[in-house]
Amino acid sequence: MPIIQINIMEGRTEAQKQALMREVTRAAVDTLGVRPEAVRIIVQEIRSGHFAVAGEPKHAEAGPEPRAAAPNGQSNGHAAAGAL
Repeated sequence: MPIIQINIMEGRTEAQKQALMREVTRAAVDTLGVRPEAVRIIVQEIRSGHFAVAGEPKHAEAGPEPRAAAPNGQSNGHAAAGAL
């Protein structure tokens, strides 16, 4: 039973977090060969200013703008897991 922990900055909508959990579950099912019912996901939101890079606190933006999908259908600039 995979237990997947995801840390994200606060500010995402419930719909975005639910979509993330669905897609991560799908990726675990596809890559690990487990049933969706066996996948456990823990999403922890990090408060703005409670995360630092090179000693500098990072703050959540006022409102994340939706990103346009790239030609490959991805919106985060990364290749799809199956494409690697």
